[in-house]
Amino acid sequence: MTGHLVERVFQHREGLIEGFTKKYGIHRLVHAEAFDDVGQAIARENAMKKWRRAWKIELIERDNPDWDDLYLKLNH
Repeated sequence: MTGHLVERVFQHREGLIEGFTKKYGIHRLVHAEAFDDVGQAIARENAMKKWRRAWKIELIERDNPDWDDLYLKLNH
């Protein structure tokens, strides 16, 4: 969850943040959701962390079937 998506994705792409994305070399943004309420965003993130991998893949493929890098479409 972040209030600054472009900046956060840039940090992950450049390997500036330790954790899952750096460890596994993940550099593409394939899914993102926007919320007006921070509490709702945090709740959604926490719920999704408990999902099975197959459910996450289904969500991505529903909205982004080609797994395009959405970072390239963000306003920089």
